Amino acid sequence: MNPRALRLYLPQNSYFQYPTNNKINQSMASAEVKGKISAASARSHTRKSKSKSNSSSSSGMFMKLLLVFFTAFFAWAYLAACPPAPKKVGPPDGLPITTPRIKLRDGRYLSYKEYGVPKESANYKIIYAHGFDSVKHYAVIATTASPALIQDLGIYIVSFDRPGYGESDPDPKRTLKSLALDTEELADQLELGSKFYVVGFSMGGQVIWSYLKYIPHRLAGAALIAPVVNYWWPNLPSNLSQQEFSKQFLQDQWCLRVAHHYPSLTYWWNTQKWFPILTVIAHSPDILSRQDRELVPVFTAGRAAVEGQVRQQGEYESLHRDLNIGFGTWEFDPMDIENPFPENKGSVHIWQGDEDILVPMALQRYIAQQLPWIKYHELAGAGHMFPYAKGNSDAILKALLLGNS
Repeated sequence: MNPRALRLYLPQNSYFQYPTNNKINQSMASAEVKGKISAASARSHTRKSKSKSNSSSSSGMFMKLLLVFFTAFFAWAYLAACPPAPKKVGPPDGLPITTPRIKLRDGRYLSYKEYGVPKESANYKIIYAHGFDSVKHYAVIATTASPALIQDLGIYIVSFDRPGYGESDPDPKRTLKSLALDTEELADQLELGSKFYVVGFSMGGQVIWSYLKYIPHRLAGAALIAPVVNYWWPNLPSNLSQQEFSKQFLQDQWCLRVAHHYPSLTYWWNTQKWFPILTVIAHSPDILSRQDRELVPVFTAGRAAVEGQVRQQGEYESLHRDLNIGFGTWEFDPMDIENPFPENKGSVHIWQGDEDILVPMALQRYIAQQLPWIKYHELAGAGHMFPYAKGNSDAILKALLLGNS
């Protein structure tokens, strides 16, 4: 039946309207368009899903690579900051022993060398503490003092390798106090008597503060020759300390900051190749004053034979631990130390050159002013190496032993 015939059988107001050919065509076109849109929409949705999936995959891969990078970096940084184990000294397969050693209370060995008259006949017995990047062979008061003076006064001097230097075993638990006790034990094993004199140069001069703090009852007198000053001692005026610190070479300022604030990085800082390291470790000539340059032939004479012993166990237990202790946070302040000789049965002396580039004269003066029981000697035109100048070691010994000004 055709559409026209069908309309004859239906009321005019019927809700059923059969579509005409035109409407049918429109409906079919609409359905076709809807079909096309649905297909395009599906493909678009698929592309978006794939895009999101690819983006998520790329992001995950990036995070994994980032994690691997930082893990590798921190592993490298940890290994770079960890110093190698020190080389062993002594038999069966360690470094050779060339001088006598004593065995300390904890099993470590301390190497020493004797100068002057035999201790059995000596009138004065002195223990000498060497400086930074040095060894027992560089006992300046023994090697540059007049032989006649040493014989006439009957002076016996024993110099020892501080822990980790030369042929003395390192002390992983080393503190200011432990070194004072090591020295006291050296005196006892060598039978130097109930009292002895102590002399230290540069960083070894700084060590004498620990003797004055922990074993003052064993001292007959002390001489601190150009003793290194810790810029972080609490009783130093911050403005004066900062002023003198700012005069140091920039690379030294950074190195000392690391030693004080981040001691675990001291080894890395002084072995990395990106920034300049401590001038003293690098043996930079910039640290030498006018007088120091003139004295170079004197304080380097004869060193070639033993120079290799200084750092032979490795730089960490010698140089870097020295820095960490010397410029770390001290358990006492030297300016709180009381006079060890209230009855004037001994004396303490500080010797300082006014052209010393390494140790600020202004800080040394301040310390001496705060401790009036210290006899302060300031040498005009003198640098850090002034004890090597002719006559200075004699003057230091006479002042310490005889009370000469």
